[in-house]
Amino acid sequence: MSKSLKRVTQALLDAGCTALPVEVGQATTAQMAADLVGCALDQIAKSIIFRGEMSGEAVLFITAGGNQVEADRASTLAGEPLGKADAGLIRAQTGFAIGGVSPVGHLTPPRAFFDPRLDDFEQVWAAAGTPRHVFRIAPAELLRISGAQRAAFTTSAAPF
Repeated sequence: MSKSLKRVTQALLDAGCTALPVEVGQATTAQMAADLVGCALDQIAKSIIFRGEMSGEAVLFITAGGNQVEADRASTLAGEPLGKADAGLIRAQTGFAIGGVSPVGHLTPPRAFFDPRLDDFEQVWAAAGTPRHVFRIAPAELLRISGAQRAAFTTSAAPF
């Protein structure tokens, strides 16, 4: 088991969650993940990381699979302009490689924001530290354990 997967598993257990990661196969897009687990695209809770241009810190947006982070709204929420986070920043702050960033289990928990679209489902699926592992969880539970703040910051990329 990879260090990242172990860290996510431990974070879930420490938070009192019954959700545990499962291996579903390689997924490089939200649609691929949805197809692998057999759910709607918007039931995939994407972890999108930006770099705060003033702070230099990672900022996490937990987003429904069919939505995109709208840059101006996200920057307003973060209180600073946001830019692209490179692999080095993501790895250094979260401990995860791009493609497997989980909303929990970060080395240094980032400021985080939660897409209200995820609340429309009983269960959502999130990355568990690798591109092959995910966990299923109630949105309210994911919001609680991620330390995120519910906020509107998306545009819909796909009809729902």
